[in-house]
Amino acid sequence: MAGLFKGSGSPRATSISRRDRVVLQAAAHLLDYPDAAWRERLPLVRSALETVGGAAARKLIAFVDEASLTPAVDACSHYVDVFDFKNRHSLYLTWWLDGDTRRRGASLVELKAVFRDAGFVFTEAELPDYLPVVLEFVAASGDLGLLLRHRPGLELLRLALAEHGTGYASVLEAVCSTLPGASPKDRAAARALASAGPPRETVGLDPDTAALRPYGHLDLLPVLSPDR
Repeated sequence: MAGLFKGSGSPRATSISRRDRVVLQAAAHLLDYPDAAWRERLPLVRSALETVGGAAARKLIAFVDEASLTPAVDACSHYVDVFDFKNRHSLYLTWWLDGDTRRRGASLVELKAVFRDAGFVFTEAELPDYLPVVLEFVAASGDLGLLLRHRPGLELLRLALAEHGTGYASVLEAVCSTLPGASPKDRAAARALASAGPPRETVGLDPDTAALRPYGHLDLLPVLSPDR
């Protein structure tokens, strides 16, 4: 399996809009385990999404509204049913890329290096390929490179969640809508996207332009504050 990052020279960031940053940061929160802190932040997430507007934001607002009406015990049970112990719904991006192989360990090390080189200190509260972690990194850095690199896995996860009939599919739809081009319509098209190979651009920011700051997937406020 080829390395996650190819090429040489200065990294090239794919800049994204503030609207997409908020969508990705909101999705990062919504895809995390729905504990008490998760529920407490739903009004903040909704407020930020209302501020930026757009189709993707509306999808996430609908998810937030449904989640707000769902009893906590039911929300937690559903999350476990959808994501725990089911690789076909894996939230760990390198699983889609490498599977349960030795290569996956190297991919995780490379991801940590991406965070570090962009000026972020990874807290290791989760594995670096955990989708909410990657979404928060992209929202904070403005660099779509990691999501583009892992787009086949994201699209396969989106399709699998839709087939499962869970509302989490709408969260993945919102995430995929921030990426250029149309999403694959079925598994065959998604697998064809995967077989085409990764984009050739590298990922990261110039460390001189990014102040060193703590990084962790539960840190929502810097991106979600409506006045930013």
